Amino acid sequence: MTSLPADRRVWTRYVAIGDSFTEGLSDPDPEREDAFVGWADRLALHLDRVAADEHLPFGYANLAVRGRTLGDVVGPQLDAAMTMTPDLVSMVGGGNDLLRPSVDLDALAARLEEAVVRIRAGGADVLLATPTDTRDAGLFRALRGRHAVHAANLFTIAADHGCHVLNLWGMRALRDWRMWAEDRIHLTTEGHRRVALAALTALGHPTDRDEWSTPLPPAGPSARADELRGHAEWVRSHATPWVERRLRGTSSGDGRDPKRPELSHFRDPHARPEPGTLPEP
Repeated sequence: MTSLPADRRVWTRYVAIGDSFTEGLSDPDPEREDAFVGWADRLALHLDRVAADEHLPFGYANLAVRGRTLGDVVGPQLDAAMTMTPDLVSMVGGGNDLLRPSVDLDALAARLEEAVVRIRAGGADVLLATPTDTRDAGLFRALRGRHAVHAANLFTIAADHGCHVLNLWGMRALRDWRMWAEDRIHLTTEGHRRVALAALTALGHPTDRDEWSTPLPPAGPSARADELRGHAEWVRSHATPWVERRLRGTSSGDGRDPKRPELSHFRDPHARPEPGTLPEP
C-alpha cells in the first residue's frame, strides 16, 4: 500500500452543514428527481477515493438545507453533526444573513468562531468558505463590501484555529455569469465541479489547478446580449419571490429535511469496492 505524505490527511467521517450552496442547488442529480448533487457531494467522492487508496471505508452526511441562516447552521445542524463524531466538518453559512440590510458582521463572525471552537474541541478538522467576489455581479455588486469584510473575518478565524479555507473570493472563474444558474445565486454544475476541486486543494490534496481556476473563454456578443435580456426575467422569476418570502417571514427551505441526514457509506461508483464498516470515532 502506498501511503499519502504525512501532511495530507485521510478523512473517513465527513459531515457538511450549511444552506443551499452546500445542499447543491442548480446542480441537478441525474438519478433522483428534485434532488441536487453540489460541490460537497462531489468533494465527498474525491475524499472517498483518497480513503479507498488507504483501504479505509468512508462515511458522509450532508445536513445543509436551502434558505437556512447562520443561526440554523451553527445551531440544530451543528448539534446533529457533532453526534456523528466527524473527523471533518465543512461549515459554509451566513450567505443568507449577508443579504439582509441589518446584518451585524461582527456578530456573524463571533457565532462562526464559537462553532469552530466547538468543532475543533471535538477533534474534527474544519473547512470554511469565503463568499465570492461580486465585483462583476450586477445588482449583487452592492454586497461586495460585506463579502470582503466577512472573508477577512473568516481568514482570521481560520488562522487562529487551524481551519482550512475554500477561497471562493479568489476564484476568478466564478466572476463569470456563465458559472451561475438562472437565479444568479446558485452555481451551475460546472461551477460546483470547480468548487469541489478547489475545496480538495484547500484540504491539502493535489489537483490540476488549471482545471478549476482557469476562467472560461471570453463570451461572444450574442452571449452578452442573452445575459442582458435575462435581467427582466430574473427580477420576475427570482428576485420578486425572494422579496415576497422575506416580507412573509418564510424561507424556501421551510418543511425540507436534509438530503443526507445520516452518516453513511458514500462510495464513488467508479472506485473499486472496499469491504468493511465505518471506522469507529
